[in-house]
Amino acid sequence: MRAFRLYKINTTLLQYGLDELIPAKWLPWYARLARHSIFWLRNRCPDKTRGERLRLALQSLGPIFIKFGQMLSTRRDLLPADIADELTLLQDKVDPFDGHLAQQIIQQALQINSMDELFSEFNVTPLASASIAQVHTAKLKADNSEVIIKVIRPNIKDTIEADIELLRTLALIVKKWLPDGKRLRPVEVVNEYERTIIDELNLLSEAANGVQLRRNFQHSNALYIPLIYQDLCRKNVLVMERIYGIPVANIDELHAQNTNMKLLAERGVEVFFTQVFRDSFFHADMHPGNIFVSRDNPQDPQYIGIDFGIVGTLNSEDKRYLAENFVAFFNRDYLKVATLHVDSGWVPADTNIAEFEAAVRSVCDPIFQKPLAEISFGIVLLQLFNTARRFNMAVQPQLVLLQKTLLYIEGLGRQLYPQLDLWQTAKPFLENWMKEQIGIKAMFKKMADNLPYWTEKLPDMPDLVHDTFKQLKQLPEQQRQQQLLQLEQQQKANKARYLGLIGSTFMLVACLLPLNHISWWGSAVLVVIGLGCWLQGWRYHS
Repeated sequence: MRAFRLYKINTTLLQYGLDELIPAKWLPWYARLARHSIFWLRNRCPDKTRGERLRLALQSLGPIFIKFGQMLSTRRDLLPADIADELTLLQDKVDPFDGHLAQQIIQQALQINSMDELFSEFNVTPLASASIAQVHTAKLKADNSEVIIKVIRPNIKDTIEADIELLRTLALIVKKWLPDGKRLRPVEVVNEYERTIIDELNLLSEAANGVQLRRNFQHSNALYIPLIYQDLCRKNVLVMERIYGIPVANIDELHAQNTNMKLLAERGVEVFFTQVFRDSFFHADMHPGNIFVSRDNPQDPQYIGIDFGIVGTLNSEDKRYLAENFVAFFNRDYLKVATLHVDSGWVPADTNIAEFEAAVRSVCDPIFQKPLAEISFGIVLLQLFNTARRFNMAVQPQLVLLQKTLLYIEGLGRQLYPQLDLWQTAKPFLENWMKEQIGIKAMFKKMADNLPYWTEKLPDMPDLVHDTFKQLKQLPEQQRQQQLLQLEQQQKANKARYLGLIGSTFMLVACLLPLNHISWWGSAVLVVIGLGCWLQGWRYHS
């Protein structure tokens, strides 16, 4: 089965002419010979670009490869711009599996004999179907609330694991045979994809992510997260409040209900920066299919987010460096940007700051004072990646999801309100956040936050202080004893070395005496003396 799947993958790649993307000079002679021998598998799409051919090939290979292509589209640090742009067009258009089978999976997961035990209604026809799961609508029997039930596809894990192993094999081939293979880091890309997609298979993890996001935006007028019924969630089943919003990509319908598009776009920026810098926990799969707009108040629009399988987190150090970088960018302080990159270790310490500053300035300066309609973060990021590569900047894995989310935000803003000035919208938020993190106010806030901890530890402080002074008093004597012990060990080592040398000398003389026709008993005596020296030296050494 695995051999047949590998044959299918190779056939598809050849039929879409993807082998032509590899220069012949990079291939060994036997690889070129093997390719020419399969003369019946020719490129069927010679009129299409390389990006289109790659996208079509991934689509034909099925949902797992479609997901892989979507993930690759976010790695603009590794792919040419034309290929990355084409891969962003990949969509999950997957045929649903049998609704009655989905019903059986739900009943088995919830340990019920009939859907009537928990649900007053259940629609066997799926509402939507994707590569990993599909969604059915239902009503809870307890209060007649409308819900959706997300069900993982049966046996999808086995399919994913098998395809990932094949992807890893292909990655090893690329890494070994392509001259640029090591820089592209194909094995690391596949490992990253594996972690992401395996996390999506666990709906309990998605439920926990959704609960956390809902808690973070509990009273927000910018983002609404549907209620998740955690007591009805299992590893392969998730039950969540059903929402009726307008898909964010449906611009005509948003205009038809007179939505305040400018405010909606600004709130998209607000939601992004709030998740990243206030919460350090952000929805990392914010493509248009997962974002809706509430119908309730068009002049005070509110986003609705779904599908929480992929989330990102940042530690406090990365978050602070990012905020400082953003503020420095907004202020066009490229010297600070360059210095921050060196201080954070993102570029080598011996980097020429002046050259790095000039390179960043050449990329970023032209895009300021322009609305979103006239700039592209995709192009800017690609140029920054090329600049960073020139200065040996290491790829930061923890920032990959953030880059992907930022590109999604750009796409949303460009669709909703192309005149949006992203810089002016984001700058006040970041400056306020920086003020909260640095200075007297931040210091007192941190002291107040830590007050319960110190109150608990305060009664123990006198004993800790007494023990500390007692140890300090004993420290000189302990150091003196340690020095004496080290001196004694050094003297023993010297004696062992000297005795070993003397013993070796006696042994050497014992070997030379017979050559000069001296009685054997003299050699025997010297051997005994040499062995005795070695034995004594070994005792000192041990």
